[in-house]
Amino acid sequence: MRALFLAVLLTGVAAAQTKPIPVKVVIVTMFERGADTGDEPGEYQFWVERDHLDRIFPFPQGYHDLRMNKNGVLGLLTGVGTARAAASVMALGLDPRFDLRHAYWIVAGIAGVDPLDASLGSAAWAEWIVDGDLAHEIDAREIPADWKTGMVPLRKSVPYEQPHTDGGWGEAYHLDAALVDWAFQLTRNVELQDNEEMRKERMQFSFPNARRPPFVLKGDQLAASTFWHGKLLSDWANDWVRYHTDGKGNYVTTAMEDTGTLQSLTFLAKAGRVDVKRVLVLRTASDFDQQRPGMTAAESLAGNKLGKYTGYLPALEAAYRVGHVVVDELVKNWARYRDALPVVGRP
Repeated sequence: MRALFLAVLLTGVAAAQTKPIPVKVVIVTMFERGADTGDEPGEYQFWVERDHLDRIFPFPQGYHDLRMNKNGVLGLLTGVGTARAAASVMALGLDPRFDLRHAYWIVAGIAGVDPLDASLGSAAWAEWIVDGDLAHEIDAREIPADWKTGMVPLRKSVPYEQPHTDGGWGEAYHLDAALVDWAFQLTRNVELQDNEEMRKERMQFSFPNARRPPFVLKGDQLAASTFWHGKLLSDWANDWVRYHTDGKGNYVTTAMEDTGTLQSLTFLAKAGRVDVKRVLVLRTASDFDQQRPGMTAAESLAGNKLGKYTGYLPALEAAYRVGHVVVDELVKNWARYRDALPVVGRP
């Protein structure tokens, strides 16, 4: 019995003395369709295969096992939805096996896109992440005639009531503008995939940006757990982002998880576990957020099944191509970026 006690004690001491693994970059993805490698890809697979995330760390406290390569790049698959993303990111941030104090975080996933701003297959770096769930709401059939929407900001009585106040409940997150601009400038000329199916769909819109071949841009995100769709809701998303950023943000992409991710990272930063200034969010356009001319919103939504989006595979490719340029630069010049954030024009 005494020998067993000593063995357990020594094991605990050894574990406590093991130095955490320093992480340079965390790649945050949200879903995978099957296995991590070798089948039809989700957001995680290209990173696992191409960046050789071959070392697996069991991660029962999160959604999916972690993967890491020899260059200090760690892959996280959070699961779909705000709750899973928040829980998985928090679990990683508190994991004693990793030193994340200098790590850069890159969210890389697909999204719907506003055709006013971008085309299928495009990639948008967000500076603002706005929550589309934290609100009051009344049924659309009961909206007063002079209201534009049934969504009302928390602690307000009518839509877009002024003055706008930030309640600190996570309605909006503002990423480091200089870091976002650095990532954009570094990747703005990355060549993105195009195909005939995407060209055919985008030419049905009259908006100039919708008709462009895929491109890299800066554009903000509305994150909501409800998968919404349609022209009127796209109008709401534009207004909602504008309201919650005091006119500084421009809605471009719609996704689900990123306010959960940002909330956990904000709390972890307060605990000294991460640097929330080192966070980047990249969303790529797998589908338009609204119906094409001649269709109803319901008809358009019915065709938007996961993996059936017109821009699904090109959007996955764009997330990797654009995001990898940033990862490669950070890893290659880690001595420069470990202690100082990148800035455009600074050697």
